Amino acid sequence: MHKSQVYFCDMRTAAGGMSLPQKLANLIKRANIAKIDMKNKFVAIKMHFGEPGNLAYLRPQFPKAVADVIKELGGRPFLTDCNTMYTGLRHNALDHLYAAEIDGFNSATTGCYVIIGDGLKGDDEVTVDINGELVQKAYIGRAMRDADVIVTLSHFKGHEMAGFGGCLKNLGMGGASIAGKKDQHSGSRPQVQTDGCIGCGICTTQCAYSAVTLQDGKARVDHSKCVGCGRCVGACPKKTIKFLDGNAEEILNKKISEYAAAVIKDKPCFHINVIMDVSPNCDCHGENDAPIIPNVGMLCSFDPVAADVAAADLCLKQPIIHSSVMGEIAAHSDDCFSDAHPNTNWRSQISQALKLGIGSDRYELIIIGDK
Repeated sequence: MHKSQVYFCDMRTAAGGMSLPQKLANLIKRANIAKIDMKNKFVAIKMHFGEPGNLAYLRPQFPKAVADVIKELGGRPFLTDCNTMYTGLRHNALDHLYAAEIDGFNSATTGCYVIIGDGLKGDDEVTVDINGELVQKAYIGRAMRDADVIVTLSHFKGHEMAGFGGCLKNLGMGGASIAGKKDQHSGSRPQVQTDGCIGCGICTTQCAYSAVTLQDGKARVDHSKCVGCGRCVGACPKKTIKFLDGNAEEILNKKISEYAAAVIKDKPCFHINVIMDVSPNCDCHGENDAPIIPNVGMLCSFDPVAADVAAADLCLKQPIIHSSVMGEIAAHSDDCFSDAHPNTNWRSQISQALKLGIGSDRYELIIIGDK
């Protein structure tokens, strides 16, 4: 059976040697990104700009390294992400652009412009027919579908609902309009286990739809308002908010893969995972917890599934960092992502992507040195 090629380099640098951005540029060149015809093509570099306050997101020097290579190949790169469905500074394009700027993303630092993929209010979208198991029509940010080429640049880290976030989540959730995000979360409904609730109210600050309130000193979720984004689940310090449906996370992961298939449908693509500052939660949070494993490296592939599987395999080989949340876990398995979020199963995302035929979990890891 065919194995996809995944190219990898570590995070080591030597005095007088290549910097990390230079290593990334060298990596994608060695992986033959030039195989994609980019001359005079609009190239979307799909990434996450980080919620202000979070410091785990990829620094602007990384997309600049990618954009410079794309320009060398005659392409016209731009950075893009779509608006969010929850609280924070990325719910509309004006705030989103401001968030990107204060986190360092602008034409001077990255060598290209930032375009919010689904427009001012998150409703500038294209409907893509995919006839998946759970999704028949996907709602994708217009700029993502208008691009001639898509390059994903993903910060590989843990995620409180998906298990981890890599290429597939960057594409599927990140490339969806607000309507698309609501569609993916539509099977998720949280409920508070009141016996463990301490009434701190943190969950109420995370809900953009006023669905979570405090009543008699306990949190309550109004399901007539809830869109299932899961922000309250991730924010609860006592882990007393859980989803009513026991397979909500599995359904979400399957939908993420189906949306990823819609984003890249009929598009030439290239995918990059940067495995550093591997925080347990998404960069959508306005804070970031300590990394759960050491920095690993950077990898890339034409295959998004192989890129995510290879990144996960590399992470699972790493020792945990006991000064992180992992030190609070009584018993550890061989899966740091499942240990950090026991309710998740990232493998359901991979298996759904395999069913869709958008990649392979069989890969050849090609190690690239600094020369």
